[in-house]
Amino acid sequence: MTSTAATGTDPRSIINHEPMGRFQIFAIVILVALNALDGFDVLAITFAAPGISKEWALGPGAIGIVISTGLVGMGIGSLLIAPLADIIGRRPMIMLCLATMAAGMLLSATAHNVYTLAAWRVFTGLGIGGMLAATNAMTAEYANDQRRDLCVSLYTIGYPIGGVLGGMAAAWLLGHYDWRAVFIFGGVVSAAFLPIVWLRLPESIEFLAMKRAPTALQQINGILQRMGHRAADVLKTTAHVQGRLLDIFRGGLLPRTLIVCSAYFLHIMTFYYVLGWVPSIVTALGYPPQVGASVSVWMNLGGIVGGISLGYFARQMGVKPLTVFVMVATAIMLALFGRISPELHMLKAVAFVLGFFAFGAMVGLYATLARVYPTHVRATGTGFAIGLGRVGGMLGPTIGGWLMMMDISRPNITATMALGSFFAAMVILTLPASLVAVQRKAT
Repeated sequence: MTSTAATGTDPRSIINHEPMGRFQIFAIVILVALNALDGFDVLAITFAAPGISKEWALGPGAIGIVISTGLVGMGIGSLLIAPLADIIGRRPMIMLCLATMAAGMLLSATAHNVYTLAAWRVFTGLGIGGMLAATNAMTAEYANDQRRDLCVSLYTIGYPIGGVLGGMAAAWLLGHYDWRAVFIFGGVVSAAFLPIVWLRLPESIEFLAMKRAPTALQQINGILQRMGHRAADVLKTTAHVQGRLLDIFRGGLLPRTLIVCSAYFLHIMTFYYVLGWVPSIVTALGYPPQVGASVSVWMNLGGIVGGISLGYFARQMGVKPLTVFVMVATAIMLALFGRISPELHMLKAVAFVLGFFAFGAMVGLYATLARVYPTHVRATGTGFAIGLGRVGGMLGPTIGGWLMMMDISRPNITATMALGSFFAAMVILTLPASLVAVQRKAT
């Protein structure tokens, strides 16, 4: 059925204003699943870390570096590979990244020393970093105006969903096999998504309309037909301002860039310390590796609830105050995680609440990034912040490993690493509330 809100026959108007059909909804489900796959692939090394440490007799410093190497690849992928999605298309980029992730995970299972494992983790990270940009853009472009925010929110919580399902799978695998099974599982699942994407995820109509190839309208109408929409008969010419990287450092955008990038960097440092070391901390308390993975599952369950909750309460409280609150709460809960008794039910409970706030803060940061940048540099500013954040993500697990090597106590290490989220909250406080409020009303 054609909505009366649809104006004209430009395909972008059709997508934006007509109701989403089952084909589009299933495409969003695929994109959420791909983000969940990213979540598992990032966390796979944390599930495998205790077994690797035992088999290769590695100290916490070496394990911290191995955990960080995947984040190095993600940073390179976000900064250098992700822009290819605007050149070759979202769908080919997703296929390329899936193949890279599958190969990297399977090759990680063949590693016989820390150097080859680190190399394959960097390679895997390249695919993950490129995938994030392509799937995030495609989610927004497949949704209509009415459901776009909901779809992007669902896409965001795909990451902790991957942590939950992947953690459950890892816990079972580690109970029956060695650490290599975790990477084999990730590689097989990544490869299994290739035919799904090929058959059920056509190219973004927004991308095809932007590129305006000679056969673009014919391709677009074929996709619209699969979606159950009427055909378009014209590609409207729209004014387009091409943002450049230097634009986010000019004029009034410079203070915004410094604030949001600093906050993202600081919170990501704490965030990836939490993701990277929680399973190993639990194992160091005397529990088997599968129990460490199960505690990580509870943390990611908290992340799912936190991501959904933040999206709901932001409408009542505002993005800035809520983001500051959950960042401070993340710091408090991480410090508490280092001080509670090593009883399993307490570890799971605190991990759940810690995940609630840590992942909630990530959703708040993405919402903040979308509001502080104007449309023509929004993707550029967000991409730069994410790429820079991977450096913070690399430092978090590494610094945590160094502190363990210095025989600093668990309570003092977690309290130190909690400072990243606390200082991120202080930085966000300097962001003018009127700026966020104006952007929110404008959207």
